[in-house]
Amino acid sequence: MTAVFGSDALAACAAELVSGGSLEMSPGRPADAATIAALLPAGTPVYVNHLPGRALDASLPTLMAVHDAGLAPVPHVAARRIPSRAQLVSYLQQAVAVAGVRKVLLIGGDDPQALGPYPDGLTVLRDGALAECGVREVALPGFPEGHPRVAQEPLERAFDDKVRLAQAQRMGLSVITQFSFAPARIVEYCDDLSRRWPGLPVYVGMAGPTDAVTLLKFAQRCGVSASLRAMGAQGMGAVRMFMHTDPGDQLSAVAQYRLRHDDCNVVGVHLFSFGAATKSAAWMNAIITTRRPLR
Repeated sequence: MTAVFGSDALAACAAELVSGGSLEMSPGRPADAATIAALLPAGTPVYVNHLPGRALDASLPTLMAVHDAGLAPVPHVAARRIPSRAQLVSYLQQAVAVAGVRKVLLIGGDDPQALGPYPDGLTVLRDGALAECGVREVALPGFPEGHPRVAQEPLERAFDDKVRLAQAQRMGLSVITQFSFAPARIVEYCDDLSRRWPGLPVYVGMAGPTDAVTLLKFAQRCGVSASLRAMGAQGMGAVRMFMHTDPGDQLSAVAQYRLRHDDCNVVGVHLFSFGAATKSAAWMNAIITTRRPLR
């Protein structure tokens, strides 16, 4: 199923969200950076994963390739995967110096036990190492469907604490939401966030074009459970309808929300590429250049 943008205004808004958006890529594929750069506007943020079991500095070659290609490298910093403060500082100093990193995505990480002194993202912020090493902006994760292992109240409290702490450190802030198959939940989340933190930029996470098996695997791993259960209750027809491999309908819903809300804090979309960053970049290029979904 492919989305169709029903008006010039909607198509223009969708293209703006994509051209001002970002995508993620795997740390082991630095050669992909040049291909991505040929498809997307200069300076597009490209987020580089911090995978379980990998050393912090394993992403440095890819961050450097992203920077050299004229894109903005943004490393994931997974708190529970950091062995020590010394290694964190060494990694950040190298990332800033050799790859031009100015922004990180700060996540907790899903490891059962923290490898070092940081059980969550808040403790990394409190440590002060990010600002100390030259990082100027922090992207925080947002969870429209909640977190699979953290209750909603402490999740919101920790988020608010991170926002206040980053502001106190004079760091720029933005939010990257987890992808969801329920646009209404995304809209509700963005509405709530705009009331709690007016002006805080939000990049709506979307599943990039992929096959249904891969999409289902990552959805289950990432805790996108509420919309999966809702679809399951409606039968396999609903599952097939919503879990298509083209994110155009999700983009259309976000663009409609932005057009209808003058105070909307959504500034772009973020493509989760599931190891297929060049495919996601090609889809983004099609939206930007033709203002219609890629068929």
